[in-house]
Amino acid sequence: MDPTRVVLRSADRTIGEAMLAAPACEGLTLHDLLTRAERGEVLGIGGEPVDLAAPAQIGRPVYFYRDLPVETEIPFDLPIIHQDNDLVVVDKPHYLATMPRGTHVVQTALVRLRRELDNPSISPVHRLDRLTAGVLMFTVRPQARAPYQQLFADRAVNKEYRARAPIHPGLRLPVTVRNRILKNAGDLRARVEPGEVNAVSTIDLLSASHDRGVYRLRPQTGRTHQLRLHMAGLGVPIDGDPLYPEVRPDVAAAPDRGDFSDPLRLLAYSVEFTDPFSGELRRFVSTRELL
Repeated sequence: MDPTRVVLRSADRTIGEAMLAAPACEGLTLHDLLTRAERGEVLGIGGEPVDLAAPAQIGRPVYFYRDLPVETEIPFDLPIIHQDNDLVVVDKPHYLATMPRGTHVVQTALVRLRRELDNPSISPVHRLDRLTAGVLMFTVRPQARAPYQQLFADRAVNKEYRARAPIHPGLRLPVTVRNRILKNAGDLRARVEPGEVNAVSTIDLLSASHDRGVYRLRPQTGRTHQLRLHMAGLGVPIDGDPLYPEVRPDVAAAPDRGDFSDPLRLLAYSVEFTDPFSGELRRFVSTRELL
């Protein structure tokens, strides 16, 4: 697990006091930080020990290791689809976060892979929401990370998702949704607002059975919760979604109780791109099924 980064925001107190003012240190005391420092778990940008009694400097980064939270075990495998000297591609299950954040640390794809492959240099190329399953890419060595991440930044990766949702008789498909999505830090849900378009998705129906359909979703952008919000906006919210169109607290809290019976039926089905090192066209496909 990587250390947590804190950027000091004041210069009229000690480093320890300035750290306690940061959101990442919420719930900690100065004694807690001093104990970590004695164990060599509070470090500067060069890996040197930090004296918490020294004066703080605005903008100085300090790194510390947090205690692991109590986590609910995610009882699903993380199959490796592909592995080479640059990439590891996995088929992520529902409920497993991509990387440590908040109360999810050990139960994340990144920590599982680092442990399984005994490689602390593994890093995510992109991320999937914790509730979304499917194809997820990691780099094996630091030198490979930036070139693969740039593919996503340049929108040079063709991404296809699959979702199960209700059939809407009046909905004409395929349709391309274009709008502006914003999400504030700390808010559970994203929202559509007037303004310049920053979220584009093309949605089509692949198959239908009774009142449910399997939809193909092709995002051209990557806003948080984009596909979930676009589907709900069309009147066909994705099955198992605890946030859209309305918040369902019982469904949202179920995984923390060990109840994994109603996952979000959203699958990152495939990614396709030209490899930045070999020039080869590569495509990775999930083998998971929408339940």
